[in-house]
Formats: sequence, C-alpha cells, structure tokens
Amino acid sequence: MSDRTIPEIQSPCVKLCVMEPDSGFCMGCGRTRDEIASWISLSPAQRETVTAQLDDRLANLTRNKRRKGGRRNRLAKTG
Repeated sequence: MSDRTIPEIQSPCVKLCVMEPDSGFCMGCGRTRDEIASWISLSPAQRETVTAQLDDRLANLTRNKRRKGGRRNRLAKTG
C-alpha cells in the first residue's frame, strides 16, 4: 500500500443532475456540462471562479416553469 493520498476536491454537486435547456446550466449545481466534465482537472482558481458564479446562475434558471398539465395530466390521458 502507498502512503500517497489523493487530495479531496470540493464540488458544488448536489446530485440533482438535470440540465435546464434554455441556459445550459445544471438545475442542481448551476454548472455547464463542460464545467462538470472538466471539474477535476480545473485549477483551484478556476473552480473558485466558477463557484462564485453559481448563486447568480441558479437564481436565473427557469426552474419553476412547469409543462402544461404536468405528470398528473399525462397520466390521466393514458389511464
């Protein structure tokens, strides 16, 4: 066994991985697909820059938009 340890990289992921189509941001954490994919390879300064933008991104998402009728309406049509 090696005594080498891998440093923990903090992530804003909240395990709600749904991309908002209008903005391209994840509705859980606010990052783009590219930012999510490259997160581990970004420098600490780059991660900090992205993290500083996340609150504003999340506030501007169309998270509260709902499809007309929603799930309940679609199920009623099929049943």
